[in-house]
Amino acid sequence: MLEHHHMNTPSHVELTDLQPSPRTAPVIVPPDSNAGPAPQRALPAVPESSATAPLAPHTMSDPESATAAPPKPEPAAAAPPALPTVLPSSTTPIPPPPPLPGHHMITRLWHGVRQPSCSAQISQVTSRGRQQRTQTQCNIQNLNTLEPQQRIESEAGHTDLWDQNSEDLQCANVAVIRHTIQNRGLLVPSYINCPQMMYVLQGEGLHGASIPGCPETFQYSQQQQQQSQSSRSQSQSRSQGRGDEHQKVRQIREGDVIALPTGIAHWIYNNGQSNLVVVSLYDIGNADNQLDQLLRNFFLGGSPQQEFQGQSRQQGRQQGQQGRQQGQQGQEQNDDNVFSGFNQDLLAEALNIDRELVNKLQRNDKQRGIIVRVQDEFQVVAPQRREQQEREEQEQEKWHQPRGGSNGLEETLCTLSLKHNINKPSLADVFNPRAGRSTSINAYVLPILENLQLSINKVVLYKNAIYAPHWNPKAHSILYIIRGSGRIQIVSQRGDAVFDDNVEEGQVVVVPQGFAVVQKAGNSGLEWISFKTHPLAKISQLAGRRSFLTSTPEDVLANAFGVSREDARRLKNGRREITLFSPLQSSSDY
Repeated sequence: MLEHHHMNTPSHVELTDLQPSPRTAPVIVPPDSNAGPAPQRALPAVPESSATAPLAPHTMSDPESATAAPPKPEPAAAAPPALPTVLPSSTTPIPPPPPLPGHHMITRLWHGVRQPSCSAQISQVTSRGRQQRTQTQCNIQNLNTLEPQQRIESEAGHTDLWDQNSEDLQCANVAVIRHTIQNRGLLVPSYINCPQMMYVLQGEGLHGASIPGCPETFQYSQQQQQQSQSSRSQSQSRSQGRGDEHQKVRQIREGDVIALPTGIAHWIYNNGQSNLVVVSLYDIGNADNQLDQLLRNFFLGGSPQQEFQGQSRQQGRQQGQQGRQQGQQGQEQNDDNVFSGFNQDLLAEALNIDRELVNKLQRNDKQRGIIVRVQDEFQVVAPQRREQQEREEQEQEKWHQPRGGSNGLEETLCTLSLKHNINKPSLADVFNPRAGRSTSINAYVLPILENLQLSINKVVLYKNAIYAPHWNPKAHSILYIIRGSGRIQIVSQRGDAVFDDNVEEGQVVVVPQGFAVVQKAGNSGLEWISFKTHPLAKISQLAGRRSFLTSTPEDVLANAFGVSREDARRLKNGRREITLFSPLQSSSDY
């Protein structure tokens, strides 16, 4: 297991000012803490400021926990210097050391999370600095299972909304929405005032995103358009001018995780035979949101209803601002897309179109909503085979990750993948044939998540299996139950059980940062995803291997709990599995 400390840098650094990070010297820790330290592999000389100290297996790699010290001069000798125990706080860029031959890759395992890292990835993660989330008051006496409070019908589907006024969601400063898109349904383009992460629960379709500054690399020639429309009389009217071109279109399917940075316009089309169901988490508390704590959907088509205009959140806490609220509501009573608010003459001149087309852009048809039915053939340029697209995306990520001296926009956004499938059992970080599997996608696996400051974990528990009692040191965890049923318990810092209830498909449970939680599957098993408000979220286990209990001396446990050494030994060694616990012989349904 390898640990890395990340250097803190100012959060205001621009993309063009990014400097490559020095290669961090890895420290190899054997899985068995009783075996003593393992010899370190010889590496080229590195600046003392980039080295890290070895950590115990159960200790988090926490960049904020490093104490500051002034930088030391680099030794003249070529031999590797001794590893210091602190990191410097200086923000002066440090020249990178010579690259290792062959671009060696290091893989580490931390509580079952596979985290490949190299100098390029470390540079990307550390050079941006840590963004500050907007904190809200969390006066939590009881947590609840959350279900959608409102359903908005559209022409080709419906949208379920969770109550943004819920104390649970307000504590985590997030919002949850689920879209159900029927066959040939199009979720019209929109953008949000905060990052969002989507998970495809069911079906398949196409997803497109318009990233500012990126080229339109997908092209559809005029001849192809004419050939595909030769059987329709309108082919001649659409053959004028050049063919269509647009940015990349991605095929999506069940199990795909889709990451969208703040303000990126996107759309979804269902080209499958069944409903396409997508649940989205919106990180309202992210530093990118410079407005108030309202979720604001800016639709670029369709006819959104009032519920999408960000009016539900915090109204109950702003009774003293009636005039301001009324003014805001008055502006949003049109409940229409962004184009509807512009003056027709100005919009016609800006887009170089006639007034008739402007009227169509601004037309308000409440029956259509935000999921519209596509009547004619839906023509976009997209890869014919999903496997081919996935291989191409993997190759792009491999060769276009930012390396020393490469800090252009096209290497940070345009060529980075926005999606990753989390369903493949072969990619599981932790697998127990008698308990289930757990898979995480973080900024190491999907680098765009460093921009979002989010990550995701999926857990599949078999019948009566248990997910180890644990806490999230640096993130809120928002659980969405995919299928099955089970029992969840959550304990606060006071030792109170703020949540102890059964959960089932379609429900949401918020686990605040630091609150201890344990999950147990029922007779039908339990499957869920956890959206986490940190790009490199980890867990600290209370029990099992590599946990608080196993890493603490017996005498400490005996005195802390007032038990004998024999009882402390039994407490330490009661579970030797990692993260996923198989049911005991005497185990019964919850």
